[in-house]
Amino acid sequence: MADAGSDEENGEPPAVSDDSSEEPEEDEEEARRIREGFIADDDEEEEEEESDQESARRRRRKKRKRQRALEEDLEEDDLDLLEENTGTRIARKSELTRLRRGREAETRQTFKSVLDDQFSDDEENLGLEEPATGDIWNDGGAREVDDEADIIDDDSFIDDDAVDEDMAGLTELERAKNKKERQRREREVRKAMSRPDTVGIDASAWDEIFEVFGDGTDFDWALEDDEGVRGDDVAVKSDMKYQDVFEPSEIRARLLTEDDDWIRAKDIPERMQLVTSALSESATMMNNPPFDHSELASAAEWVALRLSRRIETEFFAPEAPFFNLLNQLIMAVQTSLEYLLCHNLEVPYIYTHRRDYISHFDPALARGSVELLKRDELWRVYSVGQKFRALVERRKQLDSAYERIGVTDQYFENDVRPAIDSIEVVADATEWLGMKYKDQKEIAAALRFHDDVESEERRMKMPSRISAYEIAKKTPLSRLARDFGIAPHNIVLNFFSDRKLTFPDDPDVPPLAYAEQYTDMDATRGLPVEDVLKRARMIISTELGRDPLLRKEIRSWFRTHARVSVSPTEKGVSKIDDHHKYYNFKYLKDKPITLMNESPQFLHILAAEAEHLVIMDITLPPEKQREFEQRLNEAYSSDSYSDTVKAWNDQRAEVVHEAMEKYLLPAGSKWAREWMREEVEDFLAANCGDILEERINVQPFRTPQTEKGQTPSVLAVSWGKGDPQLDAISLVFLDDGGRLREHAKLDNLSDEDNKKEFEGILERRSPDVIIVGGFSVQTTKLVGRLKEILSGGKTYNTPVIYVHDDTARIYQHSKRALEEFSALSLTAKYCVGLARYTQSPMIEYAALGRDMTAITYNEDSQQLIPKEKLLAALERALVNVVNAVGVDINRAVNDPYYQLLLPYVAGLGPRKAQVLIKKIIKLGGTLVNRDQFIKNGLLTTQIYLNAVGFLRIRQDPDLKDIRRHEVSEVGDPLDDTRVHPQDYELARKMATDALELDDEDVHDDHPSHVVSEIMQDKDNVSKLDELNLDDFAVNMFQTNNDLKRHTLNVIKDELLHPFREVRKEFKLPSAWDVLTMLTGETERTLRSGLIVSAMVVVVRSQKNCIVVKLDSGIEGIIEAKYLTDHPDVRPEQLVKKGQTLQGVIIRVNVEQFHVELSSRPMDVREGDADFRRVKTDQDYYDLNRAQKDQDLLARKKRREVEQARRVIKHPDFHNFNSAQAEAYLAKQQRGDVVIRPSSKGMDHLAVTWKVDDGVYQHIDVIDENADPNLQTVGNNLVVDNGKTKQTFSDLDELIVNYVQAMARKTEELMAHEKFKAGSEDELHAFLKNFVSMNPNKSVYAFGLNRKKPGHFNLAFLANKTSVIQIWPVRVSNQSYFLFDTEVPTVPSLCDAFKYRSVRHIHESQNPGAGGGKTPYGGRTPARTPAAGRTPGHATPSRQSVHAPPPNTYGGPPAPSNYPVPYGQTPAGFPPNRPTAGVHPSRAAMVQNASSWSQPSGSW
Repeated sequence: MADAGSDEENGEPPAVSDDSSEEPEEDEEEARRIREGFIADDDEEEEEEESDQESARRRRRKKRKRQRALEEDLEEDDLDLLEENTGTRIARKSELTRLRRGREAETRQTFKSVLDDQFSDDEENLGLEEPATGDIWNDGGAREVDDEADIIDDDSFIDDDAVDEDMAGLTELERAKNKKERQRREREVRKAMSRPDTVGIDASAWDEIFEVFGDGTDFDWALEDDEGVRGDDVAVKSDMKYQDVFEPSEIRARLLTEDDDWIRAKDIPERMQLVTSALSESATMMNNPPFDHSELASAAEWVALRLSRRIETEFFAPEAPFFNLLNQLIMAVQTSLEYLLCHNLEVPYIYTHRRDYISHFDPALARGSVELLKRDELWRVYSVGQKFRALVERRKQLDSAYERIGVTDQYFENDVRPAIDSIEVVADATEWLGMKYKDQKEIAAALRFHDDVESEERRMKMPSRISAYEIAKKTPLSRLARDFGIAPHNIVLNFFSDRKLTFPDDPDVPPLAYAEQYTDMDATRGLPVEDVLKRARMIISTELGRDPLLRKEIRSWFRTHARVSVSPTEKGVSKIDDHHKYYNFKYLKDKPITLMNESPQFLHILAAEAEHLVIMDITLPPEKQREFEQRLNEAYSSDSYSDTVKAWNDQRAEVVHEAMEKYLLPAGSKWAREWMREEVEDFLAANCGDILEERINVQPFRTPQTEKGQTPSVLAVSWGKGDPQLDAISLVFLDDGGRLREHAKLDNLSDEDNKKEFEGILERRSPDVIIVGGFSVQTTKLVGRLKEILSGGKTYNTPVIYVHDDTARIYQHSKRALEEFSALSLTAKYCVGLARYTQSPMIEYAALGRDMTAITYNEDSQQLIPKEKLLAALERALVNVVNAVGVDINRAVNDPYYQLLLPYVAGLGPRKAQVLIKKIIKLGGTLVNRDQFIKNGLLTTQIYLNAVGFLRIRQDPDLKDIRRHEVSEVGDPLDDTRVHPQDYELARKMATDALELDDEDVHDDHPSHVVSEIMQDKDNVSKLDELNLDDFAVNMFQTNNDLKRHTLNVIKDELLHPFREVRKEFKLPSAWDVLTMLTGETERTLRSGLIVSAMVVVVRSQKNCIVVKLDSGIEGIIEAKYLTDHPDVRPEQLVKKGQTLQGVIIRVNVEQFHVELSSRPMDVREGDADFRRVKTDQDYYDLNRAQKDQDLLARKKRREVEQARRVIKHPDFHNFNSAQAEAYLAKQQRGDVVIRPSSKGMDHLAVTWKVDDGVYQHIDVIDENADPNLQTVGNNLVVDNGKTKQTFSDLDELIVNYVQAMARKTEELMAHEKFKAGSEDELHAFLKNFVSMNPNKSVYAFGLNRKKPGHFNLAFLANKTSVIQIWPVRVSNQSYFLFDTEVPTVPSLCDAFKYRSVRHIHESQNPGAGGGKTPYGGRTPARTPAAGRTPGHATPSRQSVHAPPPNTYGGPPAPSNYPVPYGQTPAGFPPNRPTAGVHPSRAAMVQNASSWSQPSGSW
């Protein structure tokens, strides 16, 4: 019996016998039950009653186990075949599945209970819905396991052991009832799971899968023992939250944060709750209070002035064509704002179902109605309306702050407050109040807005700053400022008035004499009169320059009259040449700012300014600046005539000039910069959105045989990069439902077998279209071969086309492709992307989500747009198109790919769409009518109003026999139209009138029965055309004040053609698009006149030409007459195969991917500078400044050429600068040398040698006997490093005895075992790891000092608790220096370090023993290793180190004075190991240079 159990555990079935008596398992079970019978139990009687049932149940269970054990699993070949044909990876059965499943089930149940707690049904009343977290547990599957039992059918079983525990307190009747209910639920789930349409598979394919895999219940027995374990852990961990399970980043990615819960709960459209796009990774909630209806009128006027240029030109100008409809426009804006801000209705709802309120209908007009607001302008109304809402809030906060000040300011209340119409004016008024009433108590708190307040614990005391104005204001000079005759606010009122309201009071004496009375006061004692007047003028100019009304006016002037000028910096003058992308505006001068708001030039200027290449200046034209200043002077000056008055007017003029220069003009320039930046970014983002909308607002590809809007079946083919040796041809077939039916891989289409296989696919699948894509020009050959096969023996009417592959290139590398088709190759996934784009560009772009920003829409300017702003514009484009087309909600529930459209429906978003799908699935997965959205709590009220008109529910139009009492249980034909449920009665009325029926005729029928009849009526067009919709609309307006003219047209169209296709025809890529897709070349990079490189492929002597190939793969031809200037030379005499030529493009054949070139020297010599030169903005180009800078550059270049070049006959001398020398040595060995001229003068030379990769030391050499002719080198070369001075007779001695000797010392140290290559961080990591592994040891190591070439860092760590200390080691040509201690060899350097470190530690622990600080900025080690002894147990006998005589040429050095550390013996040479990156000869020289062994241990 033990053997039998072992066999079962190993997955081997026990022996089966026909003898029914041989049932060892049943005997064992019976014996166990008999043994248990001898044990007394209080519940013995109940157990006896149930024993028979339990025994029978267990016998059946054991029997099923034996039967399942006999069944054979699918073989690996079968699984591979299924993977190849379905494109999905099938999990292999593992022998450990039974053992692992228990813990996996336990974890899943625990986590699932966490999410169930967060999104339970109890919270549905609050609007909190369960997020779609099923994907966390299920690998793409649609099956859900019940919390209490596994899914079973009638023939399956229930693990009653776990169930009985839950039913311990129930009666027999209740237990049976619960069991029956549980079985019913499980059958319903099983039934739902068995529907092919829920997983996107048709019935025939489902039958094939069923034959192979069965119904999925074959292995339910493997889960039966897991159920008993789940309940306990759930009870223990019932308080667990998903924040305890997942990482915060995963919670955000799955939209499970608290903010996401609030967004799901609120009855406000998701996009209206967010400041950024709903697709953004960092979505920010918008916490705006409800909008006040009383503000609508002012908001409408404010918004209408800021909508668009079309609105300005067509409505506001007196000569505009619709000036008479200006009031109607304002009312349309007001109504739109009411819908948007008060009723939370999105733009698609307003534009589709309430367009009558944004249009003007006049039956008398021939054109019928005028569209006052277009759809893009509605989006603009929303965005500008949000700005007005923010303005209202800030204005309220300013009013509250003013009240808290406790003053009465007539100028603020009567003039400033009514003029506040922007956030900028609010900020100016706030600053002005703070300046004027700074001495008021609590002013600091009063003028701080709610979003500016910091928490107490985060608030830090800032240093007080008192401006010169505040200091002067507290002195008697403030009285002198008042004596200038007029207060600043009165100057402003005079400025804006047609006549002067306030006249200045002129003092009787001139300003200088009048100011003398203020010079002898304490606060200003000793100040000259001029300084006194200057400070008084500063007070007035400050108050004048900060006046809110003046600042508002100067901004208005800048908006209208500002000019933009650009000047290059010193760096930009040389870097921005005529081929640079910034050359267009390098010398831009006085370009009107109004001409820059619809081009990317302004953002390019800002980008160049950020790179410190140019400086942008925004100013008013001189005449406008003088005009503004003159008006201000007139408002301030006195009209009297006298010398005294003239002197005071001069002082006032200086005040005005100072206010202009210091405050008004800078403020206007700063504002204009930010205003124009925002305007241009909005324009470019909207432009990208328009491009996307144009791409996706197209139908699926349609052949003459398919109907409009019908999805085609697609065969996508790609050869990848087209390499015959590496790339196979991938084929993917998607049926008209978007399901992958077949995929194949062929080596080529030339072999007969491959050709037959391809033809077999065509015959089996009959695709409507063949799509070709690829990554090289070889794809054109594939297209040619496909067309050749299709036009061969059998006639196929299947077109072969290219499509845009932007989405496919992203899809093949995406996580989505990996999850959907993990078994497919990258090229096959690319084909899937091509096929899906062909079937629906709209869905494929929607599936990208935030990755939409990775696609190029505008090559010139897209990178200049902030990502969040670009994403919002692209999302709006998708929202427009998706709502115009509509979404089939039942298909969205059952098709995960199509479901990706749902977040773009009005009112919804990723979060609300997620929970809507889960609710529908709970109802059974299918909706019958739109009423269920409200009656079953699927959508809240506002979301329902926004979304329901765009959610399509396909219906059976025959409702003739349905009665009224069954309305809620059946569909409605209007649910399959774009008609909003608010207008259903209007549609039914129109259908009744068209059929000429009375209310009594349809009283007992379904309310929309007449709608189905008019839809099916053969004469429905003529019957509906007979209705006078204009009169009907006028009558409705007169009766109920309802505007429904456009709505009537929509209803009529929907009754005739429900959800008619409104998109344009599928747009094929142009020839240039295809060429760019396959080669990367564009019209800019491949045009006539450009010089390109080409490689000779074939030399055709007979045709007297050569065939070449460009770097992009495009083939070209060069005729013999374009090869050379001599016409009689044959091509084979000039070039050979594989040679690279420079050629000028003569002609480009885009369709054939072919170019014609000329490589004649006379053509190439002319160059292509004229063709590549960037065009300048000629109308606003500063030619004088450009010519001046060009002359300066030319003179600089001439000076560089005219500079004498030193001619020194030495193999290591080069006329390099430092950067060139380093670039040259980068490819050389360590220790190699470059001698070059020095920038210090002709009597200096520079020697650069390579210390290590990326580390070069530059040595200054003084040539004391320099040759005046610069032809030779003197015989006295001096190297002075500040500590020693060495002299050499020639360059060879300098290189050998100084540079190479120093290189040997460097190599010797780098070859030592204590040297650690790498960065300083890696060196520190080594020390820390060593001490962690050896807590009782200290460690030290050498590392290269890359910041100071020629030096090393000696890093050491005393113990685990101390910090790493760094000591410097300098290398000379004779020795090493540890601080000032000179040693000859590396071992002696190590000994010197050990001695010095021990002394250092001793001194730090015994301050009285000797003073001194830790050298080189280090810290004292925490303890001395080895009880205060020198590491290695060697104690030096002296406190100073005496170095032996230096050994320059590498002979055996004299013995060191240091004793050999304990346990080490001297050796003659270091270990014989080569050094990486060192020349072999130099490595051998280094190995022979040292006579001391390397220390092998740590301290």
